[in-house]
Amino acid sequence: MIFVGIDVAKDKHDCCILGPDTEELFQIFTIRNNSDGYGELFHKIESVSKDKSQIKIGLEATGHYSYNILGSLLDHGYHTFVINPLHTNLYRKGQSLRKTKTDKVDARLHC
Repeated sequence: MIFVGIDVAKDKHDCCILGPDTEELFQIFTIRNNSDGYGELFHKIESVSKDKSQIKIGLEATGHYSYNILGSLLDHGYHTFVINPLHTNLYRKGQSLRKTKTDKVDARLHC
């Protein structure tokens, strides 16, 4: 199973791709919120698995900022899950005593 976490923002998205044993297959990377950025994401995902049934993608429900990438992921046939940002916020707070709120940390939490 391949897990992809996406932290959605207005102009960019931070992405994390994890393998079956939660090893990072790529360093956390940033894509633009446009078709070129989505193409970069799809290329990286397809380089690790051609079987879309083995890929699960999670992203934050951030209103209209997530509509384009969500639509593109669904159009390409990926199993995509929209996650309530309150859940990821509470989960992150439970993982550490430190206040570690960054987009890159959030991208990994969506996996």
